[in-house]
Amino acid sequence: MLPASARLTSPQDFARTTKSGLRVTTAHFVGYLYVQPASNESARAGLIIGKSVGGSVRRHRVSRQIRHAVTPFLTELPTGSLVVIRGLKQSKDIDVQSEINEILTRLIAKTSKRTAHS
Repeated sequence: MLPASARLTSPQDFARTTKSGLRVTTAHFVGYLYVQPASNESARAGLIIGKSVGGSVRRHRVSRQIRHAVTPFLTELPTGSLVVIRGLKQSKDIDVQSEINEILTRLIAKTSKRTAHS
């Protein structure tokens, strides 16, 4: 479970992250990462799980799995990071943990490359 301080709740933060952030896609998810300049807040994460993922029970199950997978990465992300994970159409037998790990690892690597070039 994500602590309240690590949750992304503002519609403006969701919009900023999905429109201006870095994007990484896998078969079942899209991950966005936006690093707020000159911010010393800890990283925060949010989810977008639409009906294409499945029924209510399936969506809540996937949401719990994503939150569980994201929590260890919050300390690895740069300060001021906003992360959004969007669920795409799902099949029954996907490994949510490994896909989220892949997305977050790739986003962190992309951010490191961007900051190294700046």
